Amino acid sequence: MDLSKLKSVYFLGIGGIGMSSLARYLHSTGVRVSGYDRTQTTLTSMLEEEGMKVHFEEDPSLIPTDTDLVIYTPAIPQENTELKYILETRLPLIKRAEMLGLITKHHKTIAVAGTHGKTTTSTLISHIFHVAGLELTAFLGGISKNYRGNYVTGTSLDQGISATEENERLFIVEADEYDRSFLHLNPSIAVVTSADADHLDIYKSHQNLLESFGEFIDNIIPEGKLVIKEGVQIQHTREAIMEKYTYSVHPGGDFHCRKIRIYGVISVFDLVTPTGIIPDITLGIPGAFNLENAVAASAVAILSGISTANLKKALASFSGVERRFDVQINREDLVYIDDYAHHPAELTSCINAARQIFPGKRLAGIFQPHLFSRTRDLVNEFARSLELLDDLILLEIYPAREKPIAGINSTLLLDKVNLKSKTICSKDAVLGELERLKPEILLTLGAGDIDQLVRKIVKFYTL
Repeated sequence: MDLSKLKSVYFLGIGGIGMSSLARYLHSTGVRVSGYDRTQTTLTSMLEEEGMKVHFEEDPSLIPTDTDLVIYTPAIPQENTELKYILETRLPLIKRAEMLGLITKHHKTIAVAGTHGKTTTSTLISHIFHVAGLELTAFLGGISKNYRGNYVTGTSLDQGISATEENERLFIVEADEYDRSFLHLNPSIAVVTSADADHLDIYKSHQNLLESFGEFIDNIIPEGKLVIKEGVQIQHTREAIMEKYTYSVHPGGDFHCRKIRIYGVISVFDLVTPTGIIPDITLGIPGAFNLENAVAASAVAILSGISTANLKKALASFSGVERRFDVQINREDLVYIDDYAHHPAELTSCINAARQIFPGKRLAGIFQPHLFSRTRDLVNEFARSLELLDDLILLEIYPAREKPIAGINSTLLLDKVNLKSKTICSKDAVLGELERLKPEILLTLGAGDIDQLVRKIVKFYTL
């Protein structure tokens, strides 16, 4: 496909975190972009403000007649009337992942993969390279607080540059393992943050997931680089033609921390690298898991020739990602943190980080399970993670793209959680539960629509 000939592109599911960044990129290159999404959100409003047409009802007549290409997300259900129309009329149709692969195919690409950690790590890398003044385009899986969006770019596209210069542009992308989407990428540098069992509705087994990660690694360009978390074991076949580095928080990885000092929500550490030690790096966001993400991002920066001064400046000025250990209220009597955690490992990391930063405080969590299949496949692991709380408020499962599964519900999960203080309630009843519990530390956890509670909770505690 010759992307330079595209004039009108339609997005089916334009408001998704990955779809909207892609829409903004194509719009910035002069393509007429429009699309459908089920719900109006901050992201869709942002697209409309930038000049893209978005509608929120299924109506095939609103698909522009001059559409050259339709890009869709797998989250769109098969019964969607617009999708049916597009298939019947045989409009050119590709998945978002395939389009991302086409855009980045002839460019240096840094791709960050992992069942968790990839959003913060890719956003950190983007911020480091932006601070260093490099031309880049970043497609992120979350909202960067530094750039107030999920799309970060240099100025070249706005200024107009030659084809030769554009080929030098660096792309930084979040490589999504869902539906094997990341196999459309051929990165120059790949990062693997984790490969825990997840998306078993797609992969059926953890082994199949690991094999897919192996294929992703094998797609690194010849003489490219792999940065992988120490201890993550993934078999791949092209070991001899790439540079491979490991990273960790504690000693063990080629890149790791030493002399970690925690000052509230700020961390200071020395970074040990294969070529020396960089002392006294400040990280502007809290949590041991974010130290790990920072080491991964620093490894990519150092391997790419970023200076120590720019690396330090970027890590100290990094504000984080919305819904990633996102501190909403920080008072003596109450700390409220919102987090996207939707996998047992993520829950464990988030809860333990809160314990470490605020020792001795009573910790309450509101958790919304995401997907019936994930709850079914990892119900025991979820229970063990949630037992790290003092008080649990459990919401019903957010179905996303799935139909209900018989016998799989939040009651099943609650029964397996060994806590005295636990309850199930609706989103409407949450504020009443908080009034009853009076938590010292509060976490909202989940990847569904639990984010709609954040403003209500902040308002409840600040009025």
